[in-house]
Amino acid sequence: MKQFLKRITGHLKAKKVDYGDARIVEREFETIVLKNGIIEALTHTTDIGFGVRVLKNSAWGFSSSNILKKGEADRITRDALSTARASAMVKSPGITLSGLAPQKGTYTTNFKIDPVKVSLDKKIELLLSCDRILGKDKRIKARMARLMFVNVKTHFASTEGSSTTQEMVFSGGSLRAFAMDKSEVQSRSYGNYNQAGFEFIKSLKLLDNAARVRDEAVMLLSAKPCPQMKTTLILDAEQMVLQTHESCGHPTELDRVLGTEASYAGTSFMTQDKLNKLQYGSEIVSIVADATTPGGLGTFGWDDEGIPAQKIYLIKNGMFVGYLTSRETAPVVNAKSSGAMRADGWNRIPLIRMTNINLVPGKWRLEDMIGDTDKGVFMTTNKSWSIDDKRLNFQFACELARKIEKGKLTEIYKNPTYAGITPQFWRSCDALGNKKTWELFGVPNCGKGEPGQTAFVGHGTVPARFRNIQVGIVK
Repeated sequence: MKQFLKRITGHLKAKKVDYGDARIVEREFETIVLKNGIIEALTHTTDIGFGVRVLKNSAWGFSSSNILKKGEADRITRDALSTARASAMVKSPGITLSGLAPQKGTYTTNFKIDPVKVSLDKKIELLLSCDRILGKDKRIKARMARLMFVNVKTHFASTEGSSTTQEMVFSGGSLRAFAMDKSEVQSRSYGNYNQAGFEFIKSLKLLDNAARVRDEAVMLLSAKPCPQMKTTLILDAEQMVLQTHESCGHPTELDRVLGTEASYAGTSFMTQDKLNKLQYGSEIVSIVADATTPGGLGTFGWDDEGIPAQKIYLIKNGMFVGYLTSRETAPVVNAKSSGAMRADGWNRIPLIRMTNINLVPGKWRLEDMIGDTDKGVFMTTNKSWSIDDKRLNFQFACELARKIEKGKLTEIYKNPTYAGITPQFWRSCDALGNKKTWELFGVPNCGKGEPGQTAFVGHGTVPARFRNIQVGIVK
């Protein structure tokens, strides 16, 4: 593999390019989906290919192939160069890449049990056992159980002398139950994803959680709708994943700010003039992009430009202080790349993607946060979301809520929603869970780009309290 990549980068050097890199990506993917006791999907796929990216005369070119032969490497390299030359004919600002010393080394996921080597029978039996528990109430009309495993090996080399190899293993599972009574439908779900082996599936305790998921779905059928009011809102760590992802992770992607992502999922309200000036949240709010978080879906040794994994602040003590950047975009804001460039496989160019966007813990135990709240609503588990194309105005819905009365959780609400304007919402935060409440979640389906790419991203979050928030649907 190294010789194959060396041939490509050597050819690019001979053509006196500004910069060039090549990646070989091998991926093995397995997913099992059980619906109502029947296997709805069972896939096990593998693929391998390589991509060549080149910068010449301040223009990019890219080409790829799944044929790993010398002649094909030469053809793809010529094709990438040809694309760069054609792109250079269109006048555009010059491209400057942030500096990088040659990178060499290997990164490997720390795991105990290779999920691919665990028998298919064992995996299916686990899902069937969960399904039997989910279906023990006749009001559950649909139930789903899912496992997913991905092994990825990436070889990278650049004209600057970098040469790295990374081997990553991802595992995850989930449950969902739909309860129905006449025209009323309610659902509850549970699951998570991690950079780990099959031991992570064991730690999820899917069997132990199946009855709770079933019972809570049924319980919601007779719950009162969440009332419409302005009140104190406490979100659990799981719901804070979506809040952090949508209202901080995406708007700090610098390509959105610069407009190159405008045609897909919008731009960002966090423009350059606001950097180091916008009071994004209250002083207790700090959010980091940390590609070194153990077990995170967004954890790696190097991004797909060869930038080492690192931890940077996006929000520090409430102030907006940083972007997710690439080698090309970082100089625009007088910075070095934050190491956020990743591609969805060998036939896609790297894009600025979230790594692990983590909420820094505060000082509160969750029970104390609730106990300190005289009146409010506690919400858990995202159900749906809506946010404008600048990531500013949002309305999110959760699966379940509980009324807070004089420091205690009381009656259950169904169909809870809350809405806000991003900086106003985060400025209203007056309590964050402590380190013991911090949980790491994985999002395996973050979409971006044209053609579309899916990225694995992570979020370490804690429960949080927000004051004077609009909950319930305003009529």
